[in-house]
Amino acid sequence: MTKKSLKKQLIFLLLLIVGTVLILKNQAPFQTDQGLVFGTMYKITYQSDANLKNEIEAALKEVDFSLSPFNKKSVITQINNNVNMAADSLFIDVFTLAESISKETNGAFDITVAPLVNAWGFGFDSSTKVDSSTIDSLRQFIGFDKVSLHNGKIIKKDPRVMLDCSSIAKGYGVDQVARLFNKKGIENYMIDIGGELVMKGKNAKMNTWRIGINKPVEDSLSRNQELQTILEISNVGLATSGNYRNFYYKDGKKYAHTIDPRIGYPIQHNILSATVIAKDCATADAYATSFMVLGLDSAKAICNKHPELDAYFIYTTDKGTTETFFTEGMGRYIRKQ
Repeated sequence: MTKKSLKKQLIFLLLLIVGTVLILKNQAPFQTDQGLVFGTMYKITYQSDANLKNEIEAALKEVDFSLSPFNKKSVITQINNNVNMAADSLFIDVFTLAESISKETNGAFDITVAPLVNAWGFGFDSSTKVDSSTIDSLRQFIGFDKVSLHNGKIIKKDPRVMLDCSSIAKGYGVDQVARLFNKKGIENYMIDIGGELVMKGKNAKMNTWRIGINKPVEDSLSRNQELQTILEISNVGLATSGNYRNFYYKDGKKYAHTIDPRIGYPIQHNILSATVIAKDCATADAYATSFMVLGLDSAKAICNKHPELDAYFIYTTDKGTTETFFTEGMGRYIRKQ
C-alpha cells in the first residue's frame, strides 16, 4: 500500500468518525421516566425530544380506571358490583383476549378466578378462612362459561361471578404506552411495568436491548437481582411469572399467589418461573401465568402448538436440582456468556 492510498484511507476513516459523531449529536435524546402504577414500579426509556411523562401517566390511568379492582370507580369494580353498564373499549379488548387464551389453555387462564384469589389472601378483598368446603362453594361460580360479552355489556349467569384481570392488566398497560409511542413515531424505547416489558428498536448506545431473567430465589422484598440469563431482544413483548416473590407461609406451609382456577388451590407444580415472549405484552403476561398453572409438560405442549410464542422455564427436578428449558425460538435471544 502506497503512502498516498494510506493517507486517503485515513482521511476517509476520519470523515466517517466525524460524520457518525455529528449524526449522533443531532439525534433526539433518550428520556427516562419512573413512577408507581398498578401497585408496582414502572420505568420507561424512550428516544424523544419532548418528555412525555404526563401523556404516559394519562395512558396508564386509563388502564387503571378500566381494569383495576382496587380502584373503587373502575369499570371492573362496577361490573363486579353488578352495575348495569357498558364496558369501555380497553376492558373489552382485555376480556376478549383473556377469553381466547382461556380456551387455548383449557381454563388454566381464567379472569373469573377473583373469588378464589380473594379467599386465599392475594386479591382485592379480605380473605376468609379457607377449607375444602369454602373452595367447593366458590368454584360454583368460577369459569368463563359463566360470563359473556354482549353488545358491550358483561352478562353473568350468577351475580357472584367476579373478575380479576391482574394477570393481564400490567401487560396491557405496557402495550398502551407502546401504542402511544408508535402513534408519535418513536422508534426506540423500552417500557417496563413490574417486569412486564415491550422493547422496540435500540437503546441509547444503539445496541439491542438487554433484559435479565432473575434467578427464582425466595425474595418477597424483590431485593435479589442475581441473574439466570440475559436476553438480547427487541420488537416484542415479554413477561415473567413466578411464585418466588408473592407468597406467604401459614402453619408451616407455603401458599403461592398463582391459583389454579380449575381446582381452586394454589399451584404446586415444579416450574419456578416462566418467561414468555409474544407479539405483545398482554399476550405474554397471560401465557406466563397460564404456564405456571399448567406445569412444564403442558406448557411445552402449548408452545409447540403456538410457534409464535417463545418461553424460558426454570424448574426443579425430582432430585431437587434446578434446571432450565427454553423453546428453540427463545435460543436466538439468549446472549452467549
